[in-house]
Amino acid sequence: MPSLKALRTRINSVKSTQKITSAMKMVAASKLRRAQQQAEAARPYAERMERMLRALAASVTDSSTAPKLLIGTGQDKVHLLIPVTADRGLAGAFNTNVGRATRNLARRLESEGKTVKIFAVGRKGRDYLKRELASRIVGDVSYAGRKRVDFPDAQDIATRVTAMLAADEIDVATIVYNRFKSVIAQIVTEQQIIPAPPPPEGESVDLGGATYEFEPDEETILAKLLPQALAIQLYRSLLESAAGEHGARMTAMDNATRNAGDMIKRLSQNYNRARQANITKELIEIISGAEAV
Repeated sequence: MPSLKALRTRINSVKSTQKITSAMKMVAASKLRRAQQQAEAARPYAERMERMLRALAASVTDSSTAPKLLIGTGQDKVHLLIPVTADRGLAGAFNTNVGRATRNLARRLESEGKTVKIFAVGRKGRDYLKRELASRIVGDVSYAGRKRVDFPDAQDIATRVTAMLAADEIDVATIVYNRFKSVIAQIVTEQQIIPAPPPPEGESVDLGGATYEFEPDEETILAKLLPQALAIQLYRSLLESAAGEHGARMTAMDNATRNAGDMIKRLSQNYNRARQANITKELIEIISGAEAV
């Protein structure tokens, strides 16, 4: 059994860790509400934009003048994967889930004879994927030290992706991120952003009965609208990921705090037993010595 000094040192160490995890839980909880509000506020606009683009794209998909952001390059050989993770850990399986999903998707595409490229958003995703897919990583971006990400950050990523598409370096682009559902649940989502995906099978695109007239023409409008729509989809994934990160970290730190409390209780019981055993031993030695005299 460890000595009393070792047990006291361990108890103090776990208490210090418990204070840290409790503080991190409160910080994550304070940030979660704002991040959740931003993510939920962005959903209706992003979803409506996506439905509108699908409706508009239906009439120009076969046109040779249609923008590449809408119909892609016409091939399906080179896939760009954009995993969105956090820059910090201590969030349970939040980052690992996205990294694993990206890795599995990359392996599946390569097994089909496709070429995979990865543009990592977030330091943790980049570090995870470097272990097995370092040669596929063509770029990364980190927001470490930033309080939050803004729309210009999503526009920067969209600009880099658009440049790769214009240079015929990629054919398809897919975002992999954690969609925020609740504090204890984040759903790993794979969303194709280039080319614009068709409506789900059996589902028709409906704009609510609205009729539109275009001036000068649909192709010109799409050429201006599509880069903005790409940035919006990326921004939405960043907001969803940020909300999910705070929720996952709050849950992880809550579990860590409770586990630290349980460990302190067990160590305290061991300390009391060891202390009582030492006292009993000393009493026995005193009584035995007195009887011997």
